[in-house]
Amino acid sequence: MDARTETVTTGDGVRLWAAASGRGTPLLLSHGGPGLWDMFDDVAALLGDLATVIRWDQRGCGRSEPCDGPWTVERSVADLDAVREHFALERTVLLGHSWGAQLALSYALAHPERVSALVYVSGTGIGPASDWHAAYHDNLLTRLGEHPERLARWRELENRPGRSREEERESAILQWSSEFEDRERALDHAERMATPWYGINVACNSVLNADARRVCGTPALYAACRALDVPVLIVDGAGDIRPRSAVGSLERAVPRVTRVVLPEAGHLPWVEDPRGFREAVAEGLGLG
Repeated sequence: MDARTETVTTGDGVRLWAAASGRGTPLLLSHGGPGLWDMFDDVAALLGDLATVIRWDQRGCGRSEPCDGPWTVERSVADLDAVREHFALERTVLLGHSWGAQLALSYALAHPERVSALVYVSGTGIGPASDWHAAYHDNLLTRLGEHPERLARWRELENRPGRSREEERESAILQWSSEFEDRERALDHAERMATPWYGINVACNSVLNADARRVCGTPALYAACRALDVPVLIVDGAGDIRPRSAVGSLERAVPRVTRVVLPEAGHLPWVEDPRGFREAVAEGLGLG
């Protein structure tokens, strides 16, 4: 689907890549990472006849201007608001994936009056990282271990200092292949995720993850979610290697919630079950 690309300037002068396509209800997407870039081409195509889909690359990542941060949840929320304001959206549906789901939730908590609904895709809930991260790592190694040569190569690359750009991409593809329930097509799906390759902003990933985890599991976060008067649609793939039980912390907290679990999908449910993902989002938001 053809998209018009634009440059969004944040409050502190950083330039962000953004794109808009489709028609109808505004739907503002937030990609995963941190430190990655927008990979929502398929989502924009799936929903473009139902919504005006707006995408962007987060600061210092992908096609956005290189910068040295700052990388904080507060700054990321402000950047997301700059995108909303640039496209003149009084209120919008937010859809976030993985880390982007956490960012979208943080935005909704900060600015509920600017959010008509929240679609929380493949997130990890609002509990502490100890609720899910160890199991995620074990599941990652189990999936990669289905092909011992891939696991060995991934470990070799992960431990190699000064990796080349090509080696960084190869390592990411191997790791991302664990994210798909369809094991026969997993490597192909991961290859597609990494094409085109913009490189991972490792500093952004480290610093922003640490900042985000400071508030996870805190009484203040639970209280804020209990008070959130915004419809929340949680969409999961049952085969996600992050334990889906962790998302229950959010599901139990927010008062206006619907949850859809797609049984044959992993961490990127729109890739493995596009029809189910479209139906879930359309029905949950009344877009059909």
